[in-house]
Amino acid sequence: MKPSSIDMSLAVLPQKKQAGGFPAVTSSMKHILAQMDLVRGTKTLLRMNQAGGFDCPGCAWPEPDGDRSFAEFCENGAKAIAEEATLKRIDPDFFAKNSLDDLLQESDFYLSQQGRLTHPMVKYLGQRFYQPIVWADAYQLIAEHLKALASPHEATFYTSGRTSNEAAFLYQLLVRLFGTNNLPDCSNMCHESSGVALHESIGVGKGTVKLADFDHADCILVIGQNPGTNHPRMLTALQRAARNGASIVSINPLKEAGIDHFKHPQEMWDWFGKGTPLASLWIQPRINGDLALLKGLMKELLALEDKLPGSVFDHDFIAKYTAGFDDFTKDLRQTSWELIENVSGVDRDQISQLANLVGKSKQMIVCWAMGLTQHKNGVATIQQAVNLLLLGGHLGRMGAGVCPVRGHSNVQGDRTMGIGEKMPAWFLDKLGQEFQFNPPSEHGLDTVASIKAMHEKKVKVFFALGGNFFAATPDTTYVAQALSNCALTVQVSTKLNRGHLVTGQTALILPCLGRTETDMQKSGPQFVTVENSMGVVQASIGKLKPASGDLKSEVAIVSGIAQAVLGDTVEWQGFIDNYDSIRLRISRVIPGFDDYTARAKQSGGFYLPNPVRDSLQFPTHNQKANFKTHAIEKWDLPEGFYWLMTIRSHDQFNTTIYGMEDRYRGIKGSRRVLFMNRQDMIQASFPAGSKVDIVSHFQNQSRRAQQFSIVPYDIPRRCLAAYFPETNVLVSIENTADKSNTPVYKSVVVSLHI
Repeated sequence: MKPSSIDMSLAVLPQKKQAGGFPAVTSSMKHILAQMDLVRGTKTLLRMNQAGGFDCPGCAWPEPDGDRSFAEFCENGAKAIAEEATLKRIDPDFFAKNSLDDLLQESDFYLSQQGRLTHPMVKYLGQRFYQPIVWADAYQLIAEHLKALASPHEATFYTSGRTSNEAAFLYQLLVRLFGTNNLPDCSNMCHESSGVALHESIGVGKGTVKLADFDHADCILVIGQNPGTNHPRMLTALQRAARNGASIVSINPLKEAGIDHFKHPQEMWDWFGKGTPLASLWIQPRINGDLALLKGLMKELLALEDKLPGSVFDHDFIAKYTAGFDDFTKDLRQTSWELIENVSGVDRDQISQLANLVGKSKQMIVCWAMGLTQHKNGVATIQQAVNLLLLGGHLGRMGAGVCPVRGHSNVQGDRTMGIGEKMPAWFLDKLGQEFQFNPPSEHGLDTVASIKAMHEKKVKVFFALGGNFFAATPDTTYVAQALSNCALTVQVSTKLNRGHLVTGQTALILPCLGRTETDMQKSGPQFVTVENSMGVVQASIGKLKPASGDLKSEVAIVSGIAQAVLGDTVEWQGFIDNYDSIRLRISRVIPGFDDYTARAKQSGGFYLPNPVRDSLQFPTHNQKANFKTHAIEKWDLPEGFYWLMTIRSHDQFNTTIYGMEDRYRGIKGSRRVLFMNRQDMIQASFPAGSKVDIVSHFQNQSRRAQQFSIVPYDIPRRCLAAYFPETNVLVSIENTADKSNTPVYKSVVVSLHI
């Protein structure tokens, strides 16, 4: 894609040392006032994440189980609400004036700022303008395309993590009744590595901690994660932990302000101080040096245990609950320190310092995000983090456990509801029993496989329930061709995004209600439910008047399409009329949802069962938690090449661009920025501000992203960072993580060219 058509000059300011505080408050209100009036904005914000209110459509960080703050939201949550509850509108006149070619020249920021979609729109074969279409005709158009396929497997059905449990359950039911398991979702591109790794190691693909555990932990490792930008409400939990005396360790190639010092925006007395220090130890590995670092840490712990047996390892836990310990420790002893230091980029003295801290811990939590999952060895690295916890028995006890921090508000709930291309047999059996059909059993297509199938013209219909598939996926040029090969592409959305502009031969935009809006159906106002990162299911109830009278809920859209495609095989209209009927069916299929509606209405919702957390049971093949052994791959990078990782700016959530500022990193006015080690800049003769093209190299192919400004930054040598989606073009569709097939956004081999 071409650089943004908005020509804004780059300003590089000093990097911030604290997160939160008064700047977070002013930024929140600036975005609110830019989209709506003060009264509407304030009322909406104060309903967010409250009992009887709506769940934030941003990240999946949980709310407290007990009393909640009057303002249970963060700066990025406020930005998300400003975007959704905006008073700006995109009506049919907008599309009549702007062709797809015109809009493709605009930036992602421009597209997101145009307002809420108000009417269903269609682009017919050979046309470059969208025009309005009535809902019934849109449903019929979809049905005609689906029924014309030679096989159900010629369609693929994508889902975003914003989708509610109720809509997700009906969506996967529609797809499986249609006859396929082609159910890719956004988790394929983010935490799929976590799910695969955890299932193999402990038998549960979710985290094992509750929010309250952060108040009891004595050590918290935050690995490959930048909570200050990506999960700002997590900083409150870390602040409490730090004040309780917990040692917090940040392990990240970039030293981020968000985990240095934190000023709680609601503690006005602290606005003008330095804030609460969070990380007591900073470790900056090379990009993808985490596996080597974790093995070095455990090798050092093993040495400490050898000196004083029983002082570091929980041998009772290991003997009773785990398997593979002897092979694991044998591998640690055989791994050389030279290899560990070379690949991790961290010297043994600093690893020993970390080991001395970790070795004393009795209640440790390990948190991670995309910095671990989006590497070739993402699954293996996460399993090393699990190994670390197993050594100290840090599972099934207060203040300890694994904590994969999910990115989108209901991405975890989507998988629980059956959104997945290879759901377990028990789920398919229960679904078939409940709805009296035989669900397809063969595995379907995940996100990368769907893209390849579209590119090869094996998939002819692409349907997206939310999200910005085009901008979120790798290998931009390849994906554009794949989508254009489709006979029909359909997007269910609230706002305009680039995915609406890179389409199949025929394309539909189906506008839906947002989380903030009232969902009125035949039986009265409805609520939906979501599941957060810690397995809590709770109600979300919108209160705002819908942006348009032509909007439908996701439940109504899915059910309407199902009626057009499948007829009255299921009581689709009944599901639209009363969402309680959907929750009743869910409770009969999925364990843990008994008395679903009543429990969801309770303040704080309810926890889903977690056998590891609740009773130290491990539903693996051997009913044990398994130590997993993985070799360290050598750090082999030719001279003149670098490792690039893609990252978010502070004015961004996933692919949604809220503004042109990355406040904590000191960037303003541009997104085409490349963060680079200052010594590398000197060696390569790149002064600050130099414009370069970034060229990636994979399997004898190269890809180019043009005109990025170099900014010096505290990042290890031979390592670079730049924002996505601008650099997604550099990531090959073939470059994916082992086992999870997640695109390798975080370790791309590149060279720089003037």
